[in-house]
Amino acid sequence: MTDLQEQQADEREALLSIYEGDENFKQVDPNTFQYKYGEDDHYKSFLVEIQWNENYPNELPNINMDAFYNRNLIPAIKAKVKQALIEEAEQWLGCGMTYTLFECLKDRHIELTAEQPEHVQAQSIDLDNGGVSAIKISDTDDANKKKEPKKEQLTKAQKRRQWERTDHKGDRPRGWDWVDIVKHLSQTGSKDSNDTTSSMSSSNTNMGTAAAALLQPLNI
Repeated sequence: MTDLQEQQADEREALLSIYEGDENFKQVDPNTFQYKYGEDDHYKSFLVEIQWNENYPNELPNINMDAFYNRNLIPAIKAKVKQALIEEAEQWLGCGMTYTLFECLKDRHIELTAEQPEHVQAQSIDLDNGGVSAIKISDTDDANKKKEPKKEQLTKAQKRRQWERTDHKGDRPRGWDWVDIVKHLSQTGSKDSNDTTSSMSSSNTNMGTAAAALLQPLNI
C-alpha cells in the first residue's frame, strides 16, 4: 500500500466514524462520498458528491453537482457551489479535506442558494437522445384522446325507459328485437292486396275491351 492509499484509508475510516448515523451522508463506493443539504424536496436542497482520484489528496478531488437529486437546481447555483468547494479545497492540498469540504457548506448553503427560484421551468428535451420519439408518442396519445367520441348523456327519464326495457340485470329479454309478423303483414298485406286487385281489375278491363272488338259484326 502506498502512502497515498494509506492516507485515503485513514480518512475513509474517519469519515465513516464521524458521519455514522447521519442520514445526509452516504458512501457510494470506497472513493466516492455524498452529502445532502437542506430538507428533502425543498427547492433549495442540493447534494454534493466528492470522488477521490489516485493522487488525492495531493490533487483536488472530483466535485460533482450533476446528481439526479439536483435536477431542479439552476446551473448558476451549481456553478457557485462547485466554485466555493474548489476554493476551499485548494487550501488543503496534501491533507485529507473531504470532511472540511462537507462542513464548510453547512454554514454557506443558504447563502449560495439565495438566487435559486422556487419554481423552475421544466428542462428542455434533448432531441438528439430520443426526444423526438418521445414527442411523437405524446402527440399520438393526445390525438387518440381527441378522437374518442363523447358518450351521450342520458336524462333520468331516458335511463328509466332503458332500464324498463331490460330484465333489470342489464340484459334485454329474448326476442326484444323480433319483428311482429302479424303486425308486419297487416301493414304490408293490404298494400299488396290493393295492388293485386287493381292489377286484376285493369287486366279484366283490357280483356273485356279486346273481346268486344272481336264480337263486333263485320261490315260487308
